[in-house]
Amino acid sequence: MHLTTSDLPALGLLAALAVFAVVLLARPRAASACSRATYLGPENIVITTRSNDWVGSQHSNLWIYPRGIERDGAAGADSLRWTSKYGSVTVAGWDLTTIDGMNEAGLVANVLYLAESDYGKPVPGKKALSLSAWGQYVLDSFATVAEAVEELRKATFYIAAPSTPDGHAGTAHLSITDPSGDSAIFEYLDGRLVIHHGRRFQVMTNSPTFDQQLALTAYWDTIGGTTMLPGTNRASDRFVRASFYIKAIPQTADINEALASAFGVIRNVSVPLGITTPGQPNISSTQWRAVSDQKNKVYYFESPRSPYLVWIPLDEIDFSPKASTQKISLTQGSVLLVDGKPFSGDAARLGTPVKPFAFLEAGAR
Repeated sequence: MHLTTSDLPALGLLAALAVFAVVLLARPRAASACSRATYLGPENIVITTRSNDWVGSQHSNLWIYPRGIERDGAAGADSLRWTSKYGSVTVAGWDLTTIDGMNEAGLVANVLYLAESDYGKPVPGKKALSLSAWGQYVLDSFATVAEAVEELRKATFYIAAPSTPDGHAGTAHLSITDPSGDSAIFEYLDGRLVIHHGRRFQVMTNSPTFDQQLALTAYWDTIGGTTMLPGTNRASDRFVRASFYIKAIPQTADINEALASAFGVIRNVSVPLGITTPGQPNISSTQWRAVSDQKNKVYYFESPRSPYLVWIPLDEIDFSPKASTQKISLTQGSVLLVDGKPFSGDAARLGTPVKPFAFLEAGAR
């Protein structure tokens, strides 16, 4: 069973204020503080940005996948299996899970932590997919958001969530965007899939659930972003800031200006290295940022520990089934080193042929 945005009751200002109070008083449970925002510019410019924040390194690496890979959803005997229709450039965590990426059709998938996620109980006779493979399944299988929404709302499989290798609960929601600017947010709440589908859903962070984030933003819209914006590292504050800035920055057909503006937004909602809050593990330093130019199909990546930007133009990649999987290895701090020095520039040719990693098995620790 799934719900869509139209099924959710409209929240007025009083309801938004009530949600605001609940969020302020709620005890944080998440272990991460990621953010995602999509820039919608003129002349079909669409840029999706995201930060990845975590309590410690996820030992992330860049991966390049061709078409035609046979996948196993890492959920036991009833695991979902598929063959990739699209090649992709991705960022992995621990070389066990796909956290972010863009496929050759320009579809972008962002996996962010959501403590409230509840995937329900296993369904006898239904295929299962490990949460670690959810983002890659979407990148492998779909060219547009509409295609993904149509298929996922059928609920032909259920999500099985392993714990992360560093001991946190496997709880996440998924955002996707295509080159038309269409977006969708997928959350499993109380065992049901909730889908928010439309161009207006440009921002996603972490807790609380997406409908409550929208209510909070409605409250802050009445104040006005040029008057005051919430400035903490909390997910609800980052959601409000990203929602304001992604629409306030210049909407330009100059791709360099658009990219600079989009980078400015995601850096604004990033968490500086070394920032920790006792008793609040969800206040975590940004480990890396990714920016996807979906018009020109260029994937940008940066680490806070490097002064340089790395990019991968997808049109320079051989995604044919005969091509090999490529891994671009990063340091524990997500820095790309060449000859022992931080690298800046086009990294499309810096991969090493490897086998695709196996996704983290559902139920594994």
